[in-house]
Amino acid sequence: MNITTSWKKSSFSGGGEGNDCVEVADLDTHIAIRDSKTPARATLTFPATAFVPFIDSLKGTSSPRSA
Repeated sequence: MNITTSWKKSSFSGGGEGNDCVEVADLDTHIAIRDSKTPARATLTFPATAFVPFIDSLKGTSSPRSA
């Protein structure tokens, strides 16, 4: 089975050509992240419910947990 993944590049892409960033894909129940400079390498995959807390931890903030 061949599944096409739609990757979205951050609007905060840096550098002259905008290649220094992370790409994200929404995979129904999971979120995948990869380095745009090396897209063929490994990706990080999170359950969708863990993605926002992960991003918040990178920002140094916290989000309320749902019950």
